[in-house]
Amino acid sequence: MSTSNQAPDPLDRTTAGSTTTADQGPVGPAPARVGTVVWGLIVLALAALIAVAQLGWVNLNGTYVLIGLMIGAGVALVVGGVLSARKRDNRPATGKS
Repeated sequence: MSTSNQAPDPLDRTTAGSTTTADQGPVGPAPARVGTVVWGLIVLALAALIAVAQLGWVNLNGTYVLIGLMIGAGVALVVGGVLSARKRDNRPATGKS
């Protein structure tokens, strides 16, 4: 019997259908998402405000603090989204949609 009709080895990297990243350059880590960074900053700011209020240095109004955090988060998300889209538009087109 002939064994020429066997399925190709999935671990064999020398097949004609394999893809390499040599022509694409080094693949680095993915950049941080804007939303993740903004929510992290919100949590840090809230924790710092709570610590300052507990130390008694400042008397904070919770409503004003939340309004300020939401305005800051909204501005940061919009600016981050615009910058991310702007950076994405500068990349060369690959022909993929």
